[in-house]
Amino acid sequence: MTVDISSGWKPDPGQSMSLHADAYTKQVWFEADQRHVIAKNWQWVCHTEKVRNPGAYVTVEVAGMPIVCVRDKGGVLRAFYNVCKHRAHHLLEGEGTTNSIVCPYHAWTYDLGGQLLAARHTNSLQDFDTGSICLDDVQVEEFGGFVYVNLDSSAASLAEQAGDLGAEIAHWAPDVEQLTFAHRLSYTINSNWKNVVDNFLECYHCHVAHKDFVSLVDMDTYRVTTHGIYSSHMAEAGKSDNTAYDVSDATVTDHAVWWLWPNTCIMRYPGRGNMIILNIIPAGPSLTYETYDFFLESNEPNTAELESIRYLDEVLQVEDINLVESVQRGMTTPAFTQGRIVNDPAGSGLSEHALHHFHGLILESYRKGTA
Repeated sequence: MTVDISSGWKPDPGQSMSLHADAYTKQVWFEADQRHVIAKNWQWVCHTEKVRNPGAYVTVEVAGMPIVCVRDKGGVLRAFYNVCKHRAHHLLEGEGTTNSIVCPYHAWTYDLGGQLLAARHTNSLQDFDTGSICLDDVQVEEFGGFVYVNLDSSAASLAEQAGDLGAEIAHWAPDVEQLTFAHRLSYTINSNWKNVVDNFLECYHCHVAHKDFVSLVDMDTYRVTTHGIYSSHMAEAGKSDNTAYDVSDATVTDHAVWWLWPNTCIMRYPGRGNMIILNIIPAGPSLTYETYDFFLESNEPNTAELESIRYLDEVLQVEDINLVESVQRGMTTPAFTQGRIVNDPAGSGLSEHALHHFHGLILESYRKGTA
């Protein structure tokens, strides 16, 4: 199975083909993605502001698994499977603040550390001890101003795996922890999630498909660098008026973007202090959900920020979604199996070496998962 998918891929991007089309179209590979990629690696949850105070919680789904992140009364951030140990009902919904975790089915009650405190009408049960029952832990970590979880209990910490990424974010976005949530855009895309990542990781298509974007940034300065589990995509802002949105009063004058394996995109665009998180969520062999969360200096975007959100929503996303949905349709035909990676050894924006880097990580995950 793995041999067919990896055939044609080579460690040197200048000699390599892309992933086989089956990796993007077949149910078996979507299931492999869920088991060996999404469930084994760090997944973005939220900005740290949402769980900053004791009792604050956020619920998410990772690889189909319900998870809750909560700050306990001692200030420790914890994460659990959001499943009651009595009859498997979900415990918490959405986000909010609570003093304890109470199952809405039979009111079994847990403290914020996951320990069962009380279970109604269990006094007559033999060999039943609330002290021996606790919610199942999930790895959770605060990194670069945001919260991530990992279903793999044996996985190394994100800070350890990510190398210099934390320092890069702190350098380019020193205000990230002070930013606040301001807006969310959500999309349903008829394409495999890996096509969405592929498209994000190269700007070889930008001059052709994103006329406004290439006026926003100075493409001559665009450089892409790959590192262990991330890649950085850096460019200076354009030197003249652009057709994307107004940046005349910008305090952030660089385009600093990171892709974090496997499906988190961290973006700082020209404008006021900001951070945008693109979360790419696999939903099926040809179905992906996306959320764009905007974290700004205030929870009410100013006029320029509203224009930038409009540009991303009505222009850039429309262009990119059309691209990846067309690619997905093409991959289901007998006319395509693999394509040649276009590589620029200088690491310019007109290169697909970061896409090739992503494919290598995918193939390694498949190899480990099927060993």
